[in-house]
Amino acid sequence: MNFDTKAIHTGRFKQDPKSAVSPPIYQTATYGWESLQEEPVPMYTRYGNPTRDLLEKTLADLERGSDCLCLSSGMAAVASVCSLLKAGDHVIAPMDAYGGTFAYLTRELEQFGVEATFLDHSDVESYRAAFRPNTRLVWLESPSNPTLKIIDLAACAEIAHRAGAYVGVDNTFASPYFQNPLDLGVDIVMHSATKYINGHSDVVMGALIWRNAEIGGRLRAYSKRAGNIPSPFDCWLVLRGLKTLGVRMRQHEKSAMRIAEFLASHPRVAAVHYPGLPTHPGHELAKRQMRGFSGMVAFEVEGARAEAESFTTKTRLFRIAASLGGVESLIGYPPVMSHAMLGEEERLARGVTPGLLRLSVGLEDTDDLIEDLNQALG
Repeated sequence: MNFDTKAIHTGRFKQDPKSAVSPPIYQTATYGWESLQEEPVPMYTRYGNPTRDLLEKTLADLERGSDCLCLSSGMAAVASVCSLLKAGDHVIAPMDAYGGTFAYLTRELEQFGVEATFLDHSDVESYRAAFRPNTRLVWLESPSNPTLKIIDLAACAEIAHRAGAYVGVDNTFASPYFQNPLDLGVDIVMHSATKYINGHSDVVMGALIWRNAEIGGRLRAYSKRAGNIPSPFDCWLVLRGLKTLGVRMRQHEKSAMRIAEFLASHPRVAAVHYPGLPTHPGHELAKRQMRGFSGMVAFEVEGARAEAESFTTKTRLFRIAASLGGVESLIGYPPVMSHAMLGEEERLARGVTPGLLRLSVGLEDTDDLIEDLNQALG
C-alpha cells in the first residue's frame, strides 16, 4: 500500500464489537482480571492501551519500522532515548539542534556523568573525528530546528555503527511522509507528534520508532518505569490527524516552496533557509534522502531584533506561537522561543541570529499567505 492508504487503513481496529469505522477510545486506567491466573494484556494503561496500540502500529508502518512507542511529549521521547546511556558515556550531537534537546543533553545529562560534544551540522567528517571509545549515541536532526540544515544520515549511521554507537534522528520537520531515516541505517526515529503527525495544534505527544528489538525492549521497559505515556484520548486525536498527513504535507510543501521563493526575492530579507531552494547548501543531499522539503521556512530580516519583533506584530495570518506543523500558519522567533534557554553566544554559534524568524506554513491559501508576509515586510 502507498502512504495515504497506509495512514488510513493500517491496523484497522478489529476488537470493537460494533465494528465502528472510527476506532473507539479505550478511556480506562486498568483492565479486569478473570482470575489471578489469567492476567489481562495489557493489565494497566501505563503498560499499554488498545487505542495507543493502534496509533503505534500505524506510526511504525509509516516510518517503515517494526515497532513504535508513543510518549507524553517530544522531549519525553528524547529523554527516553537517553535512558539507553549510563554514567561515563559520550554523546555526539549537532550544534544546530532544538534548544530543548541541547539543554537536556547538557544541563540534565551532565549531572549524571554523560558528556555531549556538539558539532557543525553539515560536516560529516567532524563526526568521525569526534568519536571516543565511550561514544554510545549520535543524535541528529535533519532538517534541523530552526535553520533547516541537512546532514547525511546514511554516512553518519555508518560511522556510528563502526564505532558501536546508536544513531537517533529527530524527524519532526520532515515527517514520515517526506523522509524515513530507518531506511538510511538509523536505529531510532523520534517525532514530536505534537507537530505534523497530529497536525491540529491540540495534542502534545512524542513517538519513537525502531527496528532493533533489543533497543525497543529497553525503551519500553523504561517507559513502564518512568510512566511518560500519553492518554488514550490524545492517541485517538493523533490517529484522527494522521489519516490526512499525506494530503496535508503536500500542501504544506507546495506553499512553503512559493513562500521561500518570494522571501528570497524580497529586498528586506537578508537570507532564506529552505532546503527546497537550489541555493540551500544541503539542497542536493536533501533531494537524495528526502521525498520532499516539508513546510518549514526560516529567514533573516535585515537589521536585528527590533526589526524581527516588528515584523511579528504586523502579520495578520501568521500567528506568533511556539509550535509548528498545524493547519494554521505560525511565526516563531527562536531567540525567545525554541532557543530561549540558551545564552546569546550559544545561540549565535548555532546560527540563531537576532534577525532569524521561523515560519510554519499552514494550509491557508498560498496567495493570502504571501500577501500577508509582503505587507508585514513593508
